[in-house]
Amino acid sequence: MTSLFQILMLLLNVVYFIVIAHVIMSWLINFQVLNLRQPLVAQVWDGLNRLLEPVYARVRRFLPPMGGLDLAPLVVLIGVIIVRIVLINNAAAFY
Repeated sequence: MTSLFQILMLLLNVVYFIVIAHVIMSWLINFQVLNLRQPLVAQVWDGLNRLLEPVYARVRRFLPPMGGLDLAPLVVLIGVIIVRIVLINNAAAFY
């Protein structure tokens, strides 16, 4: 069962860092540090959007309109952190 706990924690860490990468990349694109006309940037951005938009769409259904401010990544990050805390506090069940 220890391996199951470690696998779950690894997956949550990967999701956490993918969301952080998406947020940072969106800031860099909006501040025109990165250009979507570059093929590598466009491919990475498209891949991150394809991974995260289904998750964000479910969260956006419950969030009120904020006038251009997207809080879906923040809600997803808080959700991942909550699941990690619950898993860590109940880690004894996995041993």
